[in-house]
Amino acid sequence: MDLDLDGRVAVVTGASKGIGLAVVGTLLEQGMRVVATSRHRSPELDALGGDLLHVPADLMDAGAPAEVIARAARTFGGLDVLVNNAGGPPPGTKLPRFGFLELGDEDWREMFEFNLFSAVRACRAAVPLLLERGGGAIVNVSSVHGRQPSAVNVDYGAAKAAMTNLTKALSEEFGPQGVRVNGVCPGPVRTPWWTEAGGAADILAAQMGTDRDSVMTRLAPDMMQLTTGRLAEPAEIAAAVAFLASPRSASTTGTELVVDGGMLKVA
Repeated sequence: MDLDLDGRVAVVTGASKGIGLAVVGTLLEQGMRVVATSRHRSPELDALGGDLLHVPADLMDAGAPAEVIARAARTFGGLDVLVNNAGGPPPGTKLPRFGFLELGDEDWREMFEFNLFSAVRACRAAVPLLLERGGGAIVNVSSVHGRQPSAVNVDYGAAKAAMTNLTKALSEEFGPQGVRVNGVCPGPVRTPWWTEAGGAADILAAQMGTDRDSVMTRLAPDMMQLTTGRLAEPAEIAAAVAFLASPRSASTTGTELVVDGGMLKVA
């Protein structure tokens, strides 16, 4: 389906791998001009080609989101879509973490800086540009952990719950002016967060006394009660993001599209 995105301008955060990389690729396939931001570029990102500009940035730096948005406007003349995808473990942190009492104030601050405040700052910089265009779309990538509280990754879940609230609040304020704000709520996705050495699969394997392949193919889907029996693929999340970014979803705002393999059993 043609999503009517050809020639439009998007900024995608956390773009060098995983969901962000898939989102960039999908938007480029739809003919968009994309500013991709991450701390480091990647060979996979470079290989996408197309109308792509990589802007290196550390979104833990309070000024970085606004600088990325400004670079997009200078390069492509404006902005139509913002995808706040950056999130997960802050730089230097490994997830999952298994208890509330092991987390100090700095752990909480870093988690919220990376998973919430970076998006708040990007939205603050992007909304005026979207209004100048007469409207546009913001898509915030959240998580099922923001909707289903857990003793695992409690700080991450709290940050993502706040992201959901932010999404709905911004949709109420700016929807009447043509800026749609929606979220995508993934469950577990086969990304480097899971698959890289020392990532979630290895941490869970050590915790459960098994191997990483068993975690990925059987134990994690069983533990999280995935109806599909498997982790989602990044391209499946990217497809949801692209739809919400598109004018084809013109009457959709203030909602979250859940792509979780059936993990959430109650709406």
